Amino acid sequence: MTSPPPSSRNPSPRVIRVALPTGPESRLDKALAEAVPEGLGLSRSRLQALIAEGAVARAGGEVLRDPKARIAGAELVLTLPAPVPTRTEAQDIPLEIVHEDSHLIVLDKPAGLVVHPAPGQRDGTLVNALLHHSGDSLSGVGGEIRPGIVHRIDKDTSGLLVVAKDDVTHQGLAAQFKAHDLERRYLAVVRGAPDPGDPRLNGLRGISWEPGGVLRIEGAIGRHPGDRKRMAVLSRGGRRAVTRVRVLERFGPEAAPAAALVECWLETGRTHQIRVHMTFAGHPLIGDRVYGRRAGVEAEFPRQALHAGTLGFVHPVTGERMRFEAPPPADFRDLIGRLRRLGHADV
Repeated sequence: MTSPPPSSRNPSPRVIRVALPTGPESRLDKALAEAVPEGLGLSRSRLQALIAEGAVARAGGEVLRDPKARIAGAELVLTLPAPVPTRTEAQDIPLEIVHEDSHLIVLDKPAGLVVHPAPGQRDGTLVNALLHHSGDSLSGVGGEIRPGIVHRIDKDTSGLLVVAKDDVTHQGLAAQFKAHDLERRYLAVVRGAPDPGDPRLNGLRGISWEPGGVLRIEGAIGRHPGDRKRMAVLSRGGRRAVTRVRVLERFGPEAAPAAALVECWLETGRTHQIRVHMTFAGHPLIGDRVYGRRAGVEAEFPRQALHAGTLGFVHPVTGERMRFEAPPPADFRDLIGRLRRLGHADV
């Protein structure tokens, strides 16, 4: 099945007249970004692309193609082309929808489902499934009839994702992610259990403890210097990353737990952040073939034990505060049940 045709809500190009304020000149792309109506949901990068495509002109007809051009006090005409169908194929893949309205979708992604097509996997992804599910309700993101993927979770991580149906919602959600204004909480099963009295853990840079026994891990994350397919906590370079961790349940002897169920929440959102930070802290996720080790009960658990259980944000269009929770899937629950029954030597 191919992608649906463009929505009838956007049948033709849209012409917008924008009056730039007088005063000091500024870059064309910056001036446009500040002057266009917020309801259009046009980011500065999207405006830069439109300028390059010749979609911006003075009211007299002169086309402006240089986003760096200095300008002020001019009347501009912005021609927004109708969104074009994406080349990604729509596929009938079952989805567990938690919430849906005319602007966004919140869904509970199963483990094993890739979020976005990429080299090596062009179909069978969440985007393919959303194109089939949403059809004409997609009004265009970035000039295409497609869902707006604001954030991703790993293929083998289960849990909640929010996806935009239009540019305004996409930009609004992206701004909340950038400002770290969203609530994202994960459940994870890790080896051992973080302990405030552990001298090894407390000797690591970036480790601190907050009230209530909350472990705070701050460590810049970037590409592993010896393995470009992995991420790592770096002493130089990388991007700032902060994870907080609370132990919910310990498994095994009280003095030396073999494993623990923990809740993690993110102040930042870096690639593999929880997996990398927990490995750095000496408590890798059970089942993590990349950052952990395969042994004991992990041989029977085929993925990293990580579930995005809570997602909260402000709806970019209605302003409503929204919060969703999704219980962990059956395999995650079964793992916890086995750990409760097994002794230290079996883990």
